[in-house]
Parts: sequence; structure tokens; C-alpha cells
Amino acid sequence: MGNDTKTTAVLFHQLGGPEVLSVEEIALPAPGPSELRMRVEAIGLNRAEALFRSGAYYYPATLPGSRLGYEAAGLVEEVGEGVTAYAPGDAVLAAANFDFGVHGVYAERVVLREEYVVPRPAGVDAVAGAAAWLAYSTAYGGMVEAGGLRPGGHVVITGASSGVGTAAIQTALRIGAVPVAATRERAKRERLLALGAPHVVVTDEEDLVGAVRGITGGRGADVVFDAVGGPGFARLGGALRPEGTAVLYGWLDRRPAEVPLQWPLTVRGYANGAVVRTAEGRARMAGFIGSGLRDGSLAPVVAETFEGLGSMADAHRLMESHAHIGKIVVRV
Repeated sequence: MGNDTKTTAVLFHQLGGPEVLSVEEIALPAPGPSELRMRVEAIGLNRAEALFRSGAYYYPATLPGSRLGYEAAGLVEEVGEGVTAYAPGDAVLAAANFDFGVHGVYAERVVLREEYVVPRPAGVDAVAGAAAWLAYSTAYGGMVEAGGLRPGGHVVITGASSGVGTAAIQTALRIGAVPVAATRERAKRERLLALGAPHVVVTDEEDLVGAVRGITGGRGADVVFDAVGGPGFARLGGALRPEGTAVLYGWLDRRPAEVPLQWPLTVRGYANGAVVRTAEGRARMAGFIGSGLRDGSLAPVVAETFEGLGSMADAHRLMESHAHIGKIVVRV
């Protein structure tokens, strides 16, 4: 296509709920040096995008006309000068290491720098690819790289029914660790057990700390992998063994997080972007995810697939309802 062209994309011009999202035709430049153009086949939704759209993310949207979206699977259409790692026709994934207000992938086509993509593992279709990268890289990076989870260790996974939560269950099992899935809703318990979690704690009905102590024979878990934060983060310290690690990777509770007072322990904040912005980090993540997808030990849990960019507002409504288990994907 060579020259500047146009594409359809999802934008928002004011902060608010899913209703602020609009589908518009926008200009799309030709790929410049070190850039490529990707035709988007499927988009994976993440809670960060709802926070960004509503003004609650850690960096602000540039309004009007902000883009949105971190995660997508697609095909390379054209490469710019100096790009040698990719060629037209290559299947790739967006690596979620960019400002999605500027480079958001809610679109039919996007232009990204080559370090903003990774190869899509062979045999992985677009829907599975769009559901895989960010969830598994966050789970692996947060639990293993930041949390130090090892084979035989126990990890408490809060928000276990989310895309990252279900990926964390599979990741823990793949490395030989023991996941303890925590969910607020009893209705999600059987599904989490079916996904392979050996232990599920329904926190609206059970004492999480007491349950973890019982599961671990009084010792406590090695790692807590928490998506919630807020005042409840402090209570999670009671579920850890001495010198265990609490990893906070999400902020579903927007109130300030309180630090656990049980000592000694390590408290880590994990930001996935800091790892995947480096070539070495992307290579580690791609190696773990690709091998797991190939051998079947990692299998993205897709809650629902929507059709077309015009369905994005409805997809966001489902995401904010917290009624689903796994990832929400929009097929373009």
C-alpha cells in the first residue's frame, strides 16, 4: 500500500463509560523507518483500557481523539526501512509495550514500531493470539520473575476469574507450583476447578487467610499475586509464609493500597511494560508463552468473542460487569 491511507479505528473524545467509544475513519501513515503496518484480525480486551477510558489509569488520555487498546493479533502488511525481523504476511502480536492513547490497536490497521510486536507462535489463530500475550506475560513476569515462584511453591491468585487470573492458574501449574485461586463469587468456583485450580477460595464466604493456612499446613503461601490492591492488600500478608512475596500488579480497588505488616516479607509492585520494553524481556516471555501454547499447557480462556469494531462498547460493558471468566476478544 506504500502511501498514506485511512483506516477505521475506535476513538474517544471525552472520559466516561463505554458509550464514549466511537468508530471513525482516520488517517494512517505509511510505515516509516523501523515501523511496520499490521492488519488487525482480533483484539484482546484488558481492564487497563476501561480505566484509561474513564480517566482512572496511571497516565492520562490525550483528548480529544484518544486511541485505545494494548493487545491484538494480526498480519504484517508492509514494513518500513530497516525492518529485517518481519516481512509482509508474517503473523504477529502486539506486545503491549506502548502508549495506547497514541498507538492503540482498536482498529482495522495500525502502524507500530517493530519492537512493539512479537511473532505469533505457529499454529495459534488470531483469537487465541489476541487472548494470550498480555495475560501470560503478566502472569509469568509477576509470579516467576518478580515473585520468585518455584516448583512446589504455593501462590494465592486474586481476581482468579480474569484473563490474567486464568492465565496465572495455568502458568503456576506449568512450572510445577500450586495455585490457590481466590474469587468473590461461588458461581465461578466450579469453572475455576475445571480450569485446573486445585484449590478455590470463595472470599465472600470464606476467610482467605485461614483457608490458605489450612491448604499449606499452617506454613503460608510463597507468593501472593494480587490484582486488587486497596486496603485489602494488607490482609493478604497473613496468607504468606515468613519471607514470602506479595506482588501487586493491578488496582481494581482504587483506594490506596495498605502494606502488609507481617514481617519479614517482600512487597513488589509489578508493571509488565517494564519487562517487555526490553528485547531480552520480550524474548523470555515469547519463549515461555510460545512453548506453552505449542504443548497445550497454556490454553487461553476466552469468555466471549464479539464481532466487529462496532461491538466494542458492548464488549467493554461485559468487561466491567465482571460476570465473565477469562478474556474478552473482539474479532475485526
